[in-house]
Amino acid sequence: MDSPASPADLASQIDALVEGGVERRVFPGAVWAVGGPDGLTAQGAAGLLDPSDTSWPMRPDTLFDLASLTKIIAVWAAVGTLWEADRVDLDDPLAKHLPDALGFPLGTVTIRQFLTHTSGVPLRANLRASYGTDPEAVRLGVLREAVHRPAGEAVEYTDRSALILGFLVEQLMDRRLDAVARDVAWEPLGMSATRYGPLPASLAGQCAPTEFDEEAGAHVRGSVHDYSGRLLGVCGISGVFSNAVDLGRFLQHMLNPEVGVGVGAGAGAAFGRRWIRESLRLHTGDLQPERGLFWHTVPGMSTAEDVWTHYGFTGTAMWVSPVRDRWAVLLTNKLYYSRDRGPITTVRNGFRRLVFGD
Repeated sequence: MDSPASPADLASQIDALVEGGVERRVFPGAVWAVGGPDGLTAQGAAGLLDPSDTSWPMRPDTLFDLASLTKIIAVWAAVGTLWEADRVDLDDPLAKHLPDALGFPLGTVTIRQFLTHTSGVPLRANLRASYGTDPEAVRLGVLREAVHRPAGEAVEYTDRSALILGFLVEQLMDRRLDAVARDVAWEPLGMSATRYGPLPASLAGQCAPTEFDEEAGAHVRGSVHDYSGRLLGVCGISGVFSNAVDLGRFLQHMLNPEVGVGVGAGAGAAFGRRWIRESLRLHTGDLQPERGLFWHTVPGMSTAEDVWTHYGFTGTAMWVSPVRDRWAVLLTNKLYYSRDRGPITTVRNGFRRLVFGD
């Protein structure tokens, strides 16, 4: 296992990496943070929110559309709360808790299979085209749709898993997913900047823009990039805005759940060491790619269960390693320029190697 660089050396190396990404127009700007069980050890920012407006540099508290990181800090945290309270078992079929799925193919799929992306649900679909714009019609349509392959047959990443588990959380908690996530994670951990969008005007100006919206004639800023998130308002797919400071608090808790972090921490953070340990181990057997519970392994590490990660489509990413007692966050708004994943993947891999080694 590699010895970590000193905080000063690490910061210098990461700054050079992200500034290079700005210069090559991989992204307009980036914010990063690295830490361990005792908190932040290094952080930095580079570039601009909008390269056409030099008055808005990236800052450690810049807000980002987290995209799929919503799946972790909202859905994963909430399901963990239910599991640790023995209100669900990972091998429970969906219909045991969601009667609207009873008698339909999804009703027999287990919670574990949704969390490992082995559910066999459709990979992508235009929710509006398929079910209309009424949230309840969308919910019933999703729960009653046919699977495209048998559950447990293959690992296929799909937004539908988080959407469906979000419905499950709301059913069992009897309130919206945003309220659940706030109660079980964000508020106890002092994540005061974290919320579902759209952002109020007072905060939208502090938010990194994402891609160009042809209808609006401007880049999306303060409103969720993902159309499904915009359609449903609050859902498990996407829709949360946050910053590197708050995500660091969340990841620090994963390394040190017995010690609260942030304002009011420790008083109500419901997911703890049992759920973290259960999630950060392989649940997919011989299937590839390997998966934990919503967390992904990082190929090429010394062991499959060494470093865990999750990415967001808008250019967000975070990593955690209980083995190495380190966490890291890299937030960019890559879609400001292009949907080409190659350049951002190169930066992410370089960042991960600097923080965690190989």
